[in-house]
Amino acid sequence: MRASPIQPTVDFNADGEQHGFLKLPHSHDGSAWGAEMIPVTVIRNGEGPTALLTGGNHGDEYEGPIALSKLAGALKAQDVSGRVIIVPFMNFPAFRAGSRTSPIDRGNLNRSFPGKPDGTVTEKIADYFQRYLLPLADYVLDLHAGGRTLDFVPFAAIHLLPDAAQQSRCEVAMRAFGAPYSMRMLELDSVGLYDTAVEEAGKVFVSTELGGGGTATVKSVAVAERGVRGFLQYARILQREEARNGMSDDVSRTTTLLDMPDGTCYTTSEHDGLLELCKDLGEMVERDEVIARIYDATRTGAAPVEYRARRGGMLAARHFPGLVRTGDTVAVVADVVERGIPVTV
Repeated sequence: MRASPIQPTVDFNADGEQHGFLKLPHSHDGSAWGAEMIPVTVIRNGEGPTALLTGGNHGDEYEGPIALSKLAGALKAQDVSGRVIIVPFMNFPAFRAGSRTSPIDRGNLNRSFPGKPDGTVTEKIADYFQRYLLPLADYVLDLHAGGRTLDFVPFAAIHLLPDAAQQSRCEVAMRAFGAPYSMRMLELDSVGLYDTAVEEAGKVFVSTELGGGGTATVKSVAVAERGVRGFLQYARILQREEARNGMSDDVSRTTTLLDMPDGTCYTTSEHDGLLELCKDLGEMVERDEVIARIYDATRTGAAPVEYRARRGGMLAARHFPGLVRTGDTVAVVADVVERGIPVTV
């Protein structure tokens, strides 16, 4: 296979703190010899494990970019044992456009793995992560939120894996992240996911969903910042003192373990219209309880279509805008497995 056209302006094997770019040549009408310049930070202090931290896999999700931008400016080589690679805006074209997918090729980076070195811009970015960055990493954290069309209770997430030892390591890392909720997540379609690429490479992997609505809050950013440092402590890259970083509330924090065992967790719209959610995020739902109503917005006087929960549990995710289309996920109900699990960083 041909080499990637992406060239880093940093040396991944050099000690110290480096702030540079992953330079992807991109010729277009506005710049004949232009390039997409994806910011990257490398912080290294001798031998040790490597953590790859990413945000902006989707361009309308902001907790990751904010938390990782702050970390890139604050973390010093003397704080770490090993190496931290930080890419706050993984799909940089999408991030700049504030959209889930790239405005250049409409590529969804999180459905483009393993990518192609001679493919579209999005496929080239995926290929570089697949063949160049993932082999460097022992631990991978990819920070997501719901973007403009979904909203979530704030959770760290892992998937069920065929390798029991890898599964156990991922589970401990998820709990070390210390989000208010910790989810064993079921994907509707795992083909092309960055998650799948990382897990198949045998790495310890944690993802998140930390809010939504195309914005970030003080609370959701705080969850991301604490979680990144907890993850780095679990990886033995940060010591306890650096990981806490003045966060005095860490000792008393707990997480609630959630599970998505099968497809009945999802409620999918079969209608276009005006959406009324009947439960708020974090509330408990009974099986067959009305969870949403969809109104025909083309006329008055028509009864709404009621959607009932296919299982009991907690409302963990919901469609965000007030209008919904056929095929949209309206709600996700997850099992509550265990509450009050202590989190220590």
